[in-house]
Amino acid sequence: MPLSQQDKKRFKTIAHHLKPVLIFGGQGLSEGFVEELQLRLEDHELIKVRVNAETREDRAAIIDALCEAGPCELVQRIGAIAILYRAAKRPNPKLSNLLRLPS
Repeated sequence: MPLSQQDKKRFKTIAHHLKPVLIFGGQGLSEGFVEELQLRLEDHELIKVRVNAETREDRAAIIDALCEAGPCELVQRIGAIAILYRAAKRPNPKLSNLLRLPS
């Protein structure tokens, strides 16, 4: 289900001070990276990912592939940083960025 504009605005506010928890580099979209992405999304629900790619089109393609592999929603993309969201099945109040950080 697509995110509403109100949700996106709230998530951007929360994610502003977050640091990237994953860095996509030269190894490509490996099985290990996808597994780590899914674990981080389940733990934190809202994460930042840095995508190191040569061109803007390459970054956009990689971010689209991450959203499909996640599966997750793209909240915002600025340059090489993407904010991704996926609701956890059982949110952990100590890890979830949505529950522990004020909006």
